[in-house]
Amino acid sequence: MVNRVTATEEALNLISKLKGIHGDLMFYQSGGCCDGSSPMCYPRDEFRVGESDVRLGEIGNTPFYISKDQYEYWKHTQLIIDVVDGRGGMFSLEGPEGKRFLTRSRVFTEEERAVLNTNM
Repeated sequence: MVNRVTATEEALNLISKLKGIHGDLMFYQSGGCCDGSSPMCYPRDEFRVGESDVRLGEIGNTPFYISKDQYEYWKHTQLIIDVVDGRGGMFSLEGPEGKRFLTRSRVFTEEERAVLNTNM
């Protein structure tokens, strides 16, 4: 199985902590503007996903979405959600923890792309 989105152990630990504080969560990969290209973490019921948003998968049993336009730019890469020290997006839940989620990526191999294309 090839995952379009994964998370580091540190990111999974922070997701678990945030779930303990806020309940069920969801992620949305921001496309720019105010919060740059940060993955934004919200309480699951406080962000409305649109018809043109793509669900990439789950990290820490938490759904992860991206806009269709941005997905088209990044569909050849695996998103790897990590955590670094500092303040991130002002609307994302991890800010008060002194941490911020960060998206890293790597290009899928030819074999991985073949698997992804057969699962569409």
